[in-house]
Amino acid sequence: MLLVRETERRQGESMEKGVERWAVDISEWNPTSHQFSFALSLLPQHHHSSITRFVKMEDRKRALVSRLLQYALVHQVLGIPFHQIIIKRTIEGKPYLEYDEVNLEFPNFNFNTSHQGDYVAIASEPLCLVGLDIVSPVIPGKETILEFVRNFSQYFSAWEWDCIINAGTSDEILVEFYRYWSLKEAFVKAMGTGLAYRLDNVEFRHTNWTNIYVNMNGEDKNEWRFWLSELGKGHLVSIARGHPRLAAESYKRTLKRVDFGEEEYHLGLHLPNASFKLQTVEQLVSVQGRADYGIPTDNKVHRFEADEVVNGEI
Repeated sequence: MLLVRETERRQGESMEKGVERWAVDISEWNPTSHQFSFALSLLPQHHHSSITRFVKMEDRKRALVSRLLQYALVHQVLGIPFHQIIIKRTIEGKPYLEYDEVNLEFPNFNFNTSHQGDYVAIASEPLCLVGLDIVSPVIPGKETILEFVRNFSQYFSAWEWDCIINAGTSDEILVEFYRYWSLKEAFVKAMGTGLAYRLDNVEFRHTNWTNIYVNMNGEDKNEWRFWLSELGKGHLVSIARGHPRLAAESYKRTLKRVDFGEEEYHLGLHLPNASFKLQTVEQLVSVQGRADYGIPTDNKVHRFEADEVVNGEI
């Protein structure tokens, strides 16, 4: 029994290395046209049009940084040389890594990205599905907060809607709305289904925004775990972690494994949730540029603690 527990402990410690959370504050990056072009040139050609199609520079920055994060994270966690990394998207738009080798440390390595406002982020998991969503609770321009929120009432259960509408002031209602919305986004993004999913059947329960769980059609779904945190400057971030067999069919085909024994899956589900590491675009460009020329890299990142939600306040 002791030997089994020691083996599980070591396996868990090994898998923890695949739990990564990185974020970039793009408001701190104001590149010249040359700097932007250089960063873009580090990515494979087939990514370029999906970045340059945006008219606004802020949108181009988000798209570029999202892809730089994907390549840098895969390189650091799996050790795959940049020129050998192949990242594609499902028909629903979920990014995935295409690779042949099975990694015993990370039997089902996958990742998800999100961007809104000032932040672009990425999260990875070694076994479970991972969904990530960032929201920035901004006040709508031409509508009141209540008018804006009511546009989305059909996506919430009666219980969730009651919690939102009775949250307090207009600003508190807006934040409460975005908390639930972010969790729902992370949930569907983990599965790779998109927002066509019946979100009103997905009800999130919690204790002052801790111990978050999902209830569907009156049944608690224990194969999922969720976290809601503040990322910085008022941005909220949600993480969803779930069983690979729950993935959409298009995404399931990209996974190395779907079926896991109860003990192995339980180990992956209950890995500690990592804190976000704050990266800069200069770091991502430096690491990838140096690697392309065969120069040893030292991809050190600064870790900041994502403040957990306490007593229902962010």
